[in-house]
Amino acid sequence: MNAVDREFERLVREIRGLDEDAIFERMKKALLSLPPATVRSLENFFNAYGYWGRLDSAKGDFEELRLKARDLHDHIDDIEWMYDRLADHRSRRTLSAVIANRLHFDTALPARTKELLFDEYFDLDLLHCSEDEVFVDLGAYVGDTVLSYMVNFGKTCYKRIYAYEITQASFLAMRKNLEGFGNIELRRKGVADKPGMMRVAACAASSSANTLSEDAEGEEVEVTTLDLDISEPVSLIVMDIEGSEQKAIAGAVRHITEERPKMLVSVYHRNEDLWQIPRLLHSMRSDYTFHLRHRGSPLYPTEITLFAL
Repeated sequence: MNAVDREFERLVREIRGLDEDAIFERMKKALLSLPPATVRSLENFFNAYGYWGRLDSAKGDFEELRLKARDLHDHIDDIEWMYDRLADHRSRRTLSAVIANRLHFDTALPARTKELLFDEYFDLDLLHCSEDEVFVDLGAYVGDTVLSYMVNFGKTCYKRIYAYEITQASFLAMRKNLEGFGNIELRRKGVADKPGMMRVAACAASSSANTLSEDAEGEEVEVTTLDLDISEPVSLIVMDIEGSEQKAIAGAVRHITEERPKMLVSVYHRNEDLWQIPRLLHSMRSDYTFHLRHRGSPLYPTEITLFAL
């Protein structure tokens, strides 16, 4: 057993030795020991994006901590399952860093594991692409991930690219940014586990964090599944769709089981995504190899990507 394994084992033992309330109180104590300005920064961040629950210490609202405490308590076995299937030292240390941050607001481990060398998604130690690549970008925003792909692999290193985006302004910007490139299909659609129509729920913090909702008052947009919308085999799927990743995976079961595309999936929009998404992919293809990277702030790691290769 190496130092990283021992580090993770200590966290697992600590969590298993506490009930949910004790985990919550430990997290609350760690939060309130931070400088007041740091606490306010975290509160502003959590409340602006709304993924993880509210946090307002002045009003005694610690929903964000309670939800994380519950996930750690109820699913430490699933988190340990994931750790055992991560394929490299750096991935295992990244998972330890995320759990240490959730439990203790530890910033040292996330700072040491933050991705600094490669562009988001395109870790060249892990990912290899060819001119036959059929690349699907879900949550394509303004085309930035497609452009990053071209910087890393070349402007002709693909057969076809499908880029999906739900926000009208972002879609128009993407169309302008990617004009002149061949074999790119831009689709203003949401992607989920079934077809239909939904509305765009705007996020005040950033339009890149807009989501789909049945109850929102925003513009209506078509929703499809990858299995219905793309007939040809795909080889690479990037997903960053603000908490809808699990539904999109469920709607791509044919592509995943039959074609085994490389999957680069955001696993931070919901607490349970960290372990549920690898569980889901493993249930479809048990031969995937998993890696984990993060590019978020050490204060609270986000931009966590699961590589299923």
